[in-house]
Amino acid sequence: MLAKLTGLMMLLVASAVFLYYTIWTLFIPFVDDGHPLHDLFPPRVWAIRIPVILILVGIAVVGSFLSVVMIRSGRKKAAKEKAKAAVQGKKKN
Repeated sequence: MLAKLTGLMMLLVASAVFLYYTIWTLFIPFVDDGHPLHDLFPPRVWAIRIPVILILVGIAVVGSFLSVVMIRSGRKKAAKEKAKAAVQGKKKN
């Protein structure tokens, strides 16, 4: 039940963000500059900056995650090879 509630909340938040961003980028440019509706939205330049910043942060997070995974994988592989070499060294003696 908690998973369904969490999914519903995520869907509602995503829908609200999508609706807000769509109104901000597609409809607000056609509203007169003096209209009070402009007070509900940031300047239009942020309609580009925010997604660009989020994409850059997302790429950095994914790149960092992949780097950490590759480093840990390399360490495990090196440890296995070292252990294998130690076992083979004992067999020869």
